[in-house]
Amino acid sequence: MCLINLQFRNHPTYKLIVAANRDEFYGRPAAPAHFWEDEPHILAGRDLTGMGTWLGVTKQGRIAALTNFRDPTNLEAGRLSRGAVVKDFLAGTDSPADYLQSIDPTHYAGFNIIMGDVKKLVYYNNIQNESYDIPPGTHGLSNHFLNTPWPKVTKGKEQLASYMAQTDQPDMEMLFTILADAEQAPDTHLPDTGVGLDLERMLSPMFIKTPDYGTRSATVVLIAHDGTLTFAERNYEKGEFKEDTVFEFKIEQENTAE
Repeated sequence: MCLINLQFRNHPTYKLIVAANRDEFYGRPAAPAHFWEDEPHILAGRDLTGMGTWLGVTKQGRIAALTNFRDPTNLEAGRLSRGAVVKDFLAGTDSPADYLQSIDPTHYAGFNIIMGDVKKLVYYNNIQNESYDIPPGTHGLSNHFLNTPWPKVTKGKEQLASYMAQTDQPDMEMLFTILADAEQAPDTHLPDTGVGLDLERMLSPMFIKTPDYGTRSATVVLIAHDGTLTFAERNYEKGEFKEDTVFEFKIEQENTAE
């Protein structure tokens, strides 16, 4: 997952709105969103290499989403799969604080995670090894820290905030359209993350399409004030639309995530 836009406790209809893109090499196998056979309360896509996930929810209202921290000097040999961080939080019942105490951040290459529920969301990264509660409002996360003003983060936050301010009942297609913005950022606005200018350009849009790497799926999660959770996923095949899947259910029991 390389871009997570979210609006938290700042809308008349929805306690939480998430609009996110997952970017990955086309050759890495993954299953689309489904309720897992081995963890039936988890709804998420699944990385079939590490068997974890990049974004998921549970029937009880837990949610977690992860992005990698872009650092070409941070070698991954011998590290655990970062997707397990999301999977294990969703599979358990620990609060975010207790869960973070239970993992060794040095076992993973750099990552960011947003976790919790509609009452409390926590942001953590293992680069600074710090966490904090996410305040109400609109936020964005890519492959640096939360709300780092990369072009795609700034654009995603602005477009999500602007659209949600106009409607009490958002159109799912409009949210997917925001996520499908493939315009590259001007060179003067690009970050320098050590991957070279050409790659910075290719990675700068919200929607990425290169010969072997790009946006594999887009996900929208809406959690209404009445406890209805909508999870919509749009899958792509080498940058081209493949299929949509939508799930909707009432949260069984909202965890407090204290």
